[in-house]
Amino acid sequence: MNPLHDLLAAVADGLDPGPFALVRRHGMDHVDLYTGPVDVADRLADLPLPGGGPGPRTLALVPYRQIAERGFACVDDGVPMEYLTVTGHTELPLADLLVALPAGPVVTDDAAFDVDDDEYARIVERVLAGEIGRGEGANFVIHRTLHATVRGVPLAAALAALGRLLRDERGAYWTFLVHTGTRILVGATPERHVSVDDGLVMMNPISGTFRHTGTTADRDGLLRFLHDPKEVEELYMVLDEELKMMAGVAENGGQVVGPYLKEMAHLAHTEYLLAGRGTRDVREVLRETMFAPTVTGSPMQNACRVIARHERTGRRYYSGVLALLGRDAEGRQTLDAPILIRTAEISPTGRLRVPVGATLVRHSTAAGEVAETHAKAAGVLAALGLGPRATAAGPYPPVRWADDPEVRAVLAARNAPLARFWLDQRAPGAAVLPGALGRRALVVDGEDTFTGMLAHQLRALGLAVDVRSWHVGGDDDGYDLVVVGPGPGDPGALDDPKMAALRGVLAGRLDAGRPTLAVCLGHQLLSGLLGLALHRRAAPYQGLQRQVSLFGVPRRVGFYSTFTARSATDRVGSPYGPVELARDPADGSVHALRGGTFAGVQFHPESVLSRDGMAVLAELLGQLLARPALTAHGDVERG
Repeated sequence: MNPLHDLLAAVADGLDPGPFALVRRHGMDHVDLYTGPVDVADRLADLPLPGGGPGPRTLALVPYRQIAERGFACVDDGVPMEYLTVTGHTELPLADLLVALPAGPVVTDDAAFDVDDDEYARIVERVLAGEIGRGEGANFVIHRTLHATVRGVPLAAALAALGRLLRDERGAYWTFLVHTGTRILVGATPERHVSVDDGLVMMNPISGTFRHTGTTADRDGLLRFLHDPKEVEELYMVLDEELKMMAGVAENGGQVVGPYLKEMAHLAHTEYLLAGRGTRDVREVLRETMFAPTVTGSPMQNACRVIARHERTGRRYYSGVLALLGRDAEGRQTLDAPILIRTAEISPTGRLRVPVGATLVRHSTAAGEVAETHAKAAGVLAALGLGPRATAAGPYPPVRWADDPEVRAVLAARNAPLARFWLDQRAPGAAVLPGALGRRALVVDGEDTFTGMLAHQLRALGLAVDVRSWHVGGDDDGYDLVVVGPGPGDPGALDDPKMAALRGVLAGRLDAGRPTLAVCLGHQLLSGLLGLALHRRAAPYQGLQRQVSLFGVPRRVGFYSTFTARSATDRVGSPYGPVELARDPADGSVHALRGGTFAGVQFHPESVLSRDGMAVLAELLGQLLARPALTAHGDVERG
């Protein structure tokens, strides 16, 4: 019995061979053929993961609408979460599969984007001015979709496209075709979203796009790209956002490895690898990491609102994941989940969709982001006969610029200004503050899971930490320290429920004289309560690293803000006593403040951009916690 022969023979005869998937994982010299029945699950927790011997159990097609499981906004298009229960698994030599796959051309009609170049450019401009410019976040991914009709048998066309992708594309994490009977997905995605193996959780943020043609990129152009501040900051921002996710699924958060250069047939990307130990069910890992900031934006919850406002249509499977769940030889759960990008969806009637998006940041231009969508779609469009194939001219195998000493040096230099807390192995207890041991802290989340990273840093300093969303009630009497923020939004919108709630927490702590630290949005609200004027910056500080003077000490820190407090003096009076300010000498922007029982920072000490973030936290906590600890009832603990 030859499963591949039977499958291809059925397709050639115009028959449905039944559900199957062909998957080549990065670096493998074989392609996995998975077969089995297909069903639909409502929630990720409903995906089956039976026991038994080692191997794959379930292959799920997770659409973007599953983001609603996290309570995030989306345009609900009703696309189902289908999953294939793996009852058959065959390893096919890559060379044999390439010979066997259909070699004819893929022919399509009526290809056009649903949003043309001019309209997409206008959307880019609206997001830059109306969302990033208003403080709604640091970056957002807006997609559009090319529609066409496939002539002939759709599955035969998809198999031919898969053959072209296997031959022509390089650097893909997964190259695949999944046929469920109700749809076909075929693509070559460059990006692992999340994987779990032997208790090691890994994520792989990729951002920054260098467009080229041919098998070899222009070296000088590549070096200019690697030095481009927009491209550098874009990768830093998604690195921060995926570190937030790792903070929730790995016991000690993620450790950063890289950066690396990922070279593909039509473009090159820069990427990091994040790793951390975790014990959560892999379905929970999937749920807590929906979905990658490289295809949504940051902060995540607000990015979903922005996407829904500006796209107005469902994303179907674009920016979701394929998820292969299984068991290892010890019976432990495994997961491998690439992001569904650079992927075509084909219906049984031949309707073709190729979605593609661009990451919009403060440096973006409308023309540049339009061009990026075309470049990202080029590989899969070429495989479908809708664009030119990458030229075969040049050496074979192609030159790997990732091995070039200067390229490697430029990439390595990107880590020099970053926080060592996230790059180095962290020895338990190495950062503990003596005055923090035995103390409890509450972090009030203003809809930015930077709070997860902040919690890891506070724990490393010795505190026991709880994180609570702004809209969850409860007192804070039993906490020695309350941290308020960060989060997106306009701090001047006093009628906004979130702003009112956070102001209430801050006012209560100030009135009681209890130690309080405010971060970013929290700092802005604290500044307002202290009588400082708030201003919107002319140019957003989203994903910006600066060296600033904090109470006479130079510190390199990372900002994600559009608003700032300003003052003409270094000291001001307030209803809660005198306040010392660390100001920008150029315009009076208040980078930090401190009083008798409170402190605030406009930047994010937890960000990978804050090289000196841990030192700043240690200094501020040393001041705020220089008093007896509280009991669980909020009383002072007596010796």
